[in-house]
Amino acid sequence: MAVTNDIPWLNDDEQHMWRQWMWLNAELLATLNREMQADAGLSNPDYQVLVVLSESPEGRIRVSDLAAALQWERSRVSHHVARMEKRDLVCRRGCPDDGRGAYVRITETGQAAIERAAPGHVRTVRKLVFDALTADEVTQLGEIFHRLRSRAGFSTE
Repeated sequence: MAVTNDIPWLNDDEQHMWRQWMWLNAELLATLNREMQADAGLSNPDYQVLVVLSESPEGRIRVSDLAAALQWERSRVSHHVARMEKRDLVCRRGCPDDGRGAYVRITETGQAAIERAAPGHVRTVRKLVFDALTADEVTQLGEIFHRLRSRAGFSTE
């Protein structure tokens, strides 16, 4: 590792690996987004919101908890949910026990959309990621991702 001005610059191998990871991440997300748009008319952020809602009790979650689950700013959640409301994928309602809070709920349209999108999403993820790895490599990557997320102070759930 070269050190200049107290900065531990990446060596050639580290730099190559980092760039490969960044390119792979961008390419995977772009491919998933294109396929999801074609299959179900959803964007990746739409899908992320619908996944959280579909896995939540009663298909609803407080806006602040949705923001935390997605690791988005509350304003981003609010703007995105507003766009999804216009397409009847979700609805927003005030919390009866808290006049300041609001719940986001998945609608029947949103449930149908995620049910349409999920099979293609899983097929693409399997084809592009898991079919290229052995079971041991999946375990190793899981352990590596867990360690990196933990080191960065992110939730490791």
